Amino acid sequence: MADGDNKSANMLAQETAQLEEQLQGWGEVILAGDRVVRWEKPWFPGALMGGTTMLFLMVYYLDPSVLTGLSCAVMLLCLADYLVPTLAPRVFGSNKWTTEQQQRFHEICGNLVKTQRRTVGWWKRLCTLKEEKPKMYFASVISSLLAVAWIGQQVHNLFLTYLIVSFLLLLPGMNQHGVITKYASMAKREINKLLKQKEKKNE
Repeated sequence: MADGDNKSANMLAQETAQLEEQLQGWGEVILAGDRVVRWEKPWFPGALMGGTTMLFLMVYYLDPSVLTGLSCAVMLLCLADYLVPTLAPRVFGSNKWTTEQQQRFHEICGNLVKTQRRTVGWWKRLCTLKEEKPKMYFASVISSLLAVAWIGQQVHNLFLTYLIVSFLLLLPGMNQHGVITKYASMAKREINKLLKQKEKKNE
């Protein structure tokens, strides 16, 4: 068991080091984005939502076709991939890279690797469920897709995308400041109260 844990830890460290090397040119930008999504300053959430809202309003106003929107998105990604590693050191200054920043960059890369592993693990569990319990697999997948299709039919696709993107951008900050834990605890207390009231009525 210990050997397996050591092997897994070594693989995690190796994958994290590889990702750090691949994203080295994006280090300053990643750290700046990390500060924003973790709400290091009180006005960061408002700026984040303002920028996201402006972007989606522009998309709504221009109303590009799917092909045009996809082409523009890929083009922006290609430009960023080319320009950011070149311009970031000049803008942020590579000589300002501190031990604390390096440690935070290492933590971010480690979290990305762990997220990738969790995603692959969920996919493997889904494939295992398909092989071992095909009826449950198809019932779960079809019911989930029907629910998503119904939601997509009721809500405008751009607005739904805006809500999803906004939630994902705010999620790290909410987690960092304990917002999720706070409201999850409140919901848990309310559920416990309802269960206790139901038990008293049954008695």
